[in-house]
Amino acid sequence: MFDQIYTLLSHNDIFTPETLIHYWHGFVTTVQLVFLCLALGLAFSIPLALMRASRNMWISGPIWVYTYVFRGTPLLVQLYIIYYGSAQIPGIQHTFLWDFLRSPFYPALIAFTLNTVAYQTEIIRGAIVATPHGEIEAARAYGMSWAKYTWRIVLPSALRRGLQAYSNEVIFMLHASAIASAVTIIDLTGAAYDIYAKFYAPFDAFLFVAAIYLIVSFSIIYGFKRLERRLLAHLRPVGS
Repeated sequence: MFDQIYTLLSHNDIFTPETLIHYWHGFVTTVQLVFLCLALGLAFSIPLALMRASRNMWISGPIWVYTYVFRGTPLLVQLYIIYYGSAQIPGIQHTFLWDFLRSPFYPALIAFTLNTVAYQTEIIRGAIVATPHGEIEAARAYGMSWAKYTWRIVLPSALRRGLQAYSNEVIFMLHASAIASAVTIIDLTGAAYDIYAKFYAPFDAFLFVAAIYLIVSFSIIYGFKRLERRLLAHLRPVGS
C-alpha cells in the first residue's frame, strides 16, 4: 500500500518538493492558529465559566449574552466583521494596534478565540453545575473557603467531566480553521487553493488536504481517549 502511495506521489506533478513545502507551511500555520486560539480560549473560559455559573444575574447575565451571540452566529461572519471591521475603527490605523490588525492572522486569531471561548465557557459551566452537591458540602464542613474548594475540588472535577465535550470543541476548531483562507491566510486549505489554481487539479489538492485533516483529527481523538482513560480511571468498573 505504501509503495502505491509513493508511486502516486512521485508521478503526480502537483506533489513536487515545492508544493509539499507549501503544504507544510500551511499545516504549520493551521497548527499555530488552532493551538493559540484553544490555549487562549481555555485561559479565558475558566473564569468566565465561574461567572456564568453564578446565581447573581448581574454577573452571569452579561456572560450569557456573550456566549449566546457568539454561539448563535456563524464563525465566518464573525471573522469578516473583525477582519474588515477593525479597519473602520476611527484612528485605529494611527496606533500600534494596526501593526497587528493589518495582518490577517491576528484578526483570525481574535475571531477564533472569541468563538471558542463562548463554547468552552458553556462546556465548563455545565460541568461545574453538575458537581455533586455533597462534594461541596464536605469541603465546607472542612472549613474551606469558596476560592479554596473551587480550586481544589470543583474545577478539577469539572474539567475531568467536560473532557469529552472539550475534545469535540478541539476537533471543531481544527475543522473551522479552514475558513481562515477566506481572509487570505495560507493555511492548509489556502495551500490547497494555491495548488489548485496553479495545476487545475482540485481533486488531488483538496483530497490530499482532507487526508491530512483526517489524520490529525484521529490523532487528537486518540490522544483524548487515552487522557480520558487516565483521568477517569476511577469511574471504570473494577476489572475492566
